[in-house]
Amino acid sequence: MKNQKIFIAGHKGMVGSALYLNLQANGYTNLIVRDRKELDLTNQQAVNDFFATEKPDFVIIAAAVVGGIMANSEQPWRFLYDNLIIEANLINAAHNNNVQNLIFLGSSCIYPRLAPQPLKEEYLLTGPLEPTNEWYAIAKITGIKLCQALNKQFGRNYISLMPTNLYGPRDNFDLQSSHVLPAMIRKFHEAKVNDNAPVTLWGTGSPMREFMHVEDLARAIRFIMEYNGPLPYDLINVGTGTDLTIKDLALTIQKATGHQGEIRWDTTKPDGTPRKLMDVSRLKEMGWKPKIELEEGIRKTYAWYLDHANSREL
Repeated sequence: MKNQKIFIAGHKGMVGSALYLNLQANGYTNLIVRDRKELDLTNQQAVNDFFATEKPDFVIIAAAVVGGIMANSEQPWRFLYDNLIIEANLINAAHNNNVQNLIFLGSSCIYPRLAPQPLKEEYLLTGPLEPTNEWYAIAKITGIKLCQALNKQFGRNYISLMPTNLYGPRDNFDLQSSHVLPAMIRKFHEAKVNDNAPVTLWGTGSPMREFMHVEDLARAIRFIMEYNGPLPYDLINVGTGTDLTIKDLALTIQKATGHQGEIRWDTTKPDGTPRKLMDVSRLKEMGWKPKIELEEGIRKTYAWYLDHANSREL
């Protein structure tokens, strides 16, 4: 396994870079990566040519167009079309080049908005999606079904992992397109250095959310890659199994950054899904659990942000 040719699509993103570093640190010696200038994943011919030339043994799809509520709402075409094209090109090229093993990374937003909590894998396609991220969700659901179709028809071993909300080094801290946790880190930090100015956050603060450090996801992906024997499932949630309110998240981040000002809630802005907790019993039964507690993870992520606040990595 460690000498196999493994292609990580999206190696410069938060998830892909964490996985690349994890695999390197654990003795994987034949990792293939390409940046956007070297390989346009939306170009079918370019992807086909790459696979025909490189002939990878294992493919991990961490490449995607991602963002928070605002980005999803303002760019529905991009979140649907680009993600559909990227995953379809990669999965199809993998199949056509006889790649037997592939891991496709999705998101917890694939589940219905009002599905029972915690979210079990079998709840997929049992109800309407959350309108604020349905475009991204539909693309990711299609990716799952592409993998399942190839497993069913051709006996592939294409596994879809659905991570909960992720955060960590190399996250997106842009306030126009980021997810809630990195956006809060930046807002609280900038308010702190601006004489502890008030911080305004979207919604009521009442929705419940689950967060997992990206290094734990990298560990989970490697666990699946190295799993001894046939995998019992082709759709598996990855999370911590615990959640907290957005208000409590804000207080945790405020403490980590040292901000001492007021928190204001703009209730004219949407909350999104009321609760989104993953049922992680499948992965737990297989023998995996996360290691990084939320407070520790936020401290580590804030330290990374401070080290890179003036660099192009943000």
